[in-house]
Amino acid sequence: MQSAGRCVGSPARAEERPLSLDPASAAYIRKRGRELIISFFGTLRAIKLYPVEHTAVQKTLAELAQTAREILERERELEFRISGEFLFINATRLRLDLTNYASFGYLLRVCRTAGVGAIHIHNASPRDWLVLLSQLDAQTDLEPDDRRAQIVEHLARTGVVELEISAPADDDDRDYSEEARQAANRTYSQSVAVTREVINSVRMGRTPSIRRIKRVVQGIVDQILNEETSLIGLTALRDYDEYTFTHSVNVCIFAVALGRRLGLTKLQLFDLGLSALMHDIGKSRVPADYIQKSDRLNEEEWRRMAAHPWLGVLMLFQLRGQQEDVSYRAMTVAYEHHMRVDMSGYPRTIRPRAMTMTSKIVAAVDGYDAATTRRVYQTTPYPPSAVLQEMRDNPRRGLDPTVVKAFINLLGIYPVGTLVVLDTFELAIVCAANPRPEALSRPIVKIISDAHGNTLLPSIEADLAQQDASGQYPRTIIKTADPDRYGINVGDYLV
Repeated sequence: MQSAGRCVGSPARAEERPLSLDPASAAYIRKRGRELIISFFGTLRAIKLYPVEHTAVQKTLAELAQTAREILERERELEFRISGEFLFINATRLRLDLTNYASFGYLLRVCRTAGVGAIHIHNASPRDWLVLLSQLDAQTDLEPDDRRAQIVEHLARTGVVELEISAPADDDDRDYSEEARQAANRTYSQSVAVTREVINSVRMGRTPSIRRIKRVVQGIVDQILNEETSLIGLTALRDYDEYTFTHSVNVCIFAVALGRRLGLTKLQLFDLGLSALMHDIGKSRVPADYIQKSDRLNEEEWRRMAAHPWLGVLMLFQLRGQQEDVSYRAMTVAYEHHMRVDMSGYPRTIRPRAMTMTSKIVAAVDGYDAATTRRVYQTTPYPPSAVLQEMRDNPRRGLDPTVVKAFINLLGIYPVGTLVVLDTFELAIVCAANPRPEALSRPIVKIISDAHGNTLLPSIEADLAQQDASGQYPRTIIKTADPDRYGINVGDYLV
């Protein structure tokens, strides 16, 4: 048996790992790997809640050791690895969905705090797992690298040689982050292309393919469940010339991501996404001159524009009669997305009713995307942070407070694409909300210029919630700024 000193080794580089597995092995790993993750999570929680002698602790330890041993016997190797927002068992990435969201997120946080990038599992006993997991989730003020070194030393001191831990592999993180960005770009581009085709087909009097629309929505749902940050980041691009199409896609992305935060199932997310993508389909029956008009609409033009919700219902009802693939919920959203929770707004209701939750979600994200986007009649969009504040604090907007609170939690106080000035006088662009709920005011940013205004190429990514050795924050946001004032194209830093 090798000594415990091997625990400090680094995991194999990406090019040294197998690029693919045979389908049977990958399917087995996905199934049993999910069981391993759930058992891992359950054991960590049991150790935290009960004394070691408790039946719950002993039972979960035995189940974890047995599951790991069975996978090891079949696959001949077993490695648990995190990379970016992903969890891997051997070379197979495990899918994130709503049933395992809590366990995935908890394990990612625990491993990052402990500076652990991979756990190499040999013939580990329940006692070996107890020693490691007791250390892994212990309270500490140490930096991740120091914490990992402390755990390695403890494993060696206690004679645990069947479990090895390794530092995160920076190269792998970059590779998988790039893979996630590319996947998000493909999903977004395809979604805009199909939406353009659908709306143009309707304008020409042709019947669009609902099957293609459903594939687009399925792609967005899968992307959000696997790694939402990259796709949400693309909503900040907001193509001025293709607002009608990009707006529908953005509303779909925001709605699905928000629905996920509100606990909807995957099937419910799909239904929500389909409704959101088609919420404005009634505008294809409004003259394009009205939509593109830069001046204020006159009374007749506004009457025609305000008819698009019920025109959308008629069109979706017609599509349902032809293809039977459009839900009644999509019709309800098309009708209600400009209403307020008290049912004011437009169109006016005829009889008392309550607004559906799906419509409340779409109404909130529709208003946000519209207010933060430059259009022919809104050449200066509102800053995202100001829009969120208005949504939260102004009851006359008529938005559901719970939905708005969840939306702010999703985007952070400073949404993706916001240009901010730091107390170091550097300029930065928000590229992701901080995953820690208590750090909503400290997002992850890309620093694009130094204190003297010199452009940084490449930009520097920084987590504003990270503290230095003295417990201070090296950088803090002092205000937001207008990108146009500095000649900055936010999209250049988010693609």
